[in-house]
Amino acid sequence: MPGGVVITGTADTGRIEAPVTIKAYLMCAFAAFGGIFFGYDTGWMGGVLGMPYFIRQYTGLQYPAPGDAAAKTAFHLTAQDQSLTTSILSAGTFFGAIIAGDVADFIGRRMTIITGCFVFSVGCILETASTGLAVMVVGRLIAGAGVGFISAIIILYMSEIAPKKVRGALVAGYQFCITIGILLANCVVYSTQNRDDTGSYRIPIAVQFLWAIILSTGLFFLPESPRYFVKKGKLEQAAKALCSVRGQPMESEYIQDELAEIMANHEYEMQVIPQTSYIGGWTNCFKGNITKGSSNSRRTTVGILMQMMQQLTGINFIFYFGTVFFQSLGTISNPFLITLITSLVNTCSTPLSFWMIERFGRRSILIYGAMGMIAAQFIVGIVGVTAGAPQNNNASAVQAMIAFICINIFFFAITWGPSAWVVVGEIFPIPIRSRGVGLSTASNWFWNCIIGVITPYLVGTAPGDANLGAKVFFLWGSLCCISCAFAYFLVPEMKGLSLEQVDRMLEETNPRNSAKWVPHSTFADEMGLTHKGVAMTDDGDIEKVQHPIVSEKSAV
Repeated sequence: MPGGVVITGTADTGRIEAPVTIKAYLMCAFAAFGGIFFGYDTGWMGGVLGMPYFIRQYTGLQYPAPGDAAAKTAFHLTAQDQSLTTSILSAGTFFGAIIAGDVADFIGRRMTIITGCFVFSVGCILETASTGLAVMVVGRLIAGAGVGFISAIIILYMSEIAPKKVRGALVAGYQFCITIGILLANCVVYSTQNRDDTGSYRIPIAVQFLWAIILSTGLFFLPESPRYFVKKGKLEQAAKALCSVRGQPMESEYIQDELAEIMANHEYEMQVIPQTSYIGGWTNCFKGNITKGSSNSRRTTVGILMQMMQQLTGINFIFYFGTVFFQSLGTISNPFLITLITSLVNTCSTPLSFWMIERFGRRSILIYGAMGMIAAQFIVGIVGVTAGAPQNNNASAVQAMIAFICINIFFFAITWGPSAWVVVGEIFPIPIRSRGVGLSTASNWFWNCIIGVITPYLVGTAPGDANLGAKVFFLWGSLCCISCAFAYFLVPEMKGLSLEQVDRMLEETNPRNSAKWVPHSTFADEMGLTHKGVAMTDDGDIEKVQHPIVSEKSAV
């Protein structure tokens, strides 16, 4: 093969990936932009539910007269309507996330996200055009399906292209974009809240079109995931995509070593997880002994529970129903401003996680973050049922409650917010990765939906509602205790490992000792690709060879 390059793997565990480049940062930063969809929708819905014009439009109630306390108390959407309009999007995202895994394996990660942008836009049109509950609900259901596509596959795409040394920080950028979306939504809602026309709610909804246009257009210029091409057996395209992602020439030994490692790991996993029928592909996600850390069933369980625990911290109670909750405290003159402040705390805190997640690891910050949220939430609950109770009209106590709500948000933003997405993106092997991430993301949206359904009844004041008020924070605090135990016993440490090395670590250690594990071999070496290579011709074609020509690898 004159002039060609023979790709062979390496036995050096430190040389399976190219150095980090600015290009890698920029590509992942743009992909993380998809988080704005998730965050913006979370933010605008909570504010719109408290808008006077929206309430009148959707309930038929007239504005309460000044001084009419009874009419003012009754002027709100029913718990049933709040529950439906909030949770129906999550129902759509649940199914969208599950479907997205198969679509991503069929048409690729990049095109699946672009498809999600299109579906989301259709739903957004219906939401914007709505003047009643029926059209709004249908629009949110369709938009939810699009968000499900985007939220599941963005994490998959980023995890597969990000360099291992900064993968946690880059994937955490997705959570940062969620917080930016929430903040932007609250800013728009704050500026339109007093409009006495349909623009009060249509403007915040219509702004979402901008996010779909930016993300879908930009993705046309980004490369596909190299690991997707390896999974499909398209090695030439995998090599070209890897060159683009790593900013290295085709002849670079870094490209040769990393591509060989990805291929060897895929061959190994295909031996362990044979691909059968379509249904068999799904059942593969649940095969193996759940007590064994490397089994598919254990990984899928951890991914699903990770996203469930993130939602059960109660964070979306604050962002979905914060405005309504702050109104119920009685002493806050501008609950929209307080909601905006909580969003600002969330956004400003999250960048700290970029450093923490690579410095202290995923597992540690999940454990200590849960402890911080437990303390803050129980304090909010205790103050809320004593000095801060509405009948006491104690402004200082209410301010203390708001302060600890912000502290709770701070702990979430630097720990569970980003880390849950990072863990889900890292824990699955190639054969089940797209479906595993899809199931995990669907779990997030399922529990998001459950919270959206039940919370209005938990804090509602109508006959038959639980009317928990601040006592709901005892519920969130108790659930955070379970989250802390989950992180301690089941979540492994994957900091600084390639996705292929994560597979080996899960086979050889347990979560509590995972931080001490050190890579000691490569899949390329074990599968014989340090002796058996992959030949690439001058025109870029790739073919496997049993006994490649021995030649020096290109210098980098």
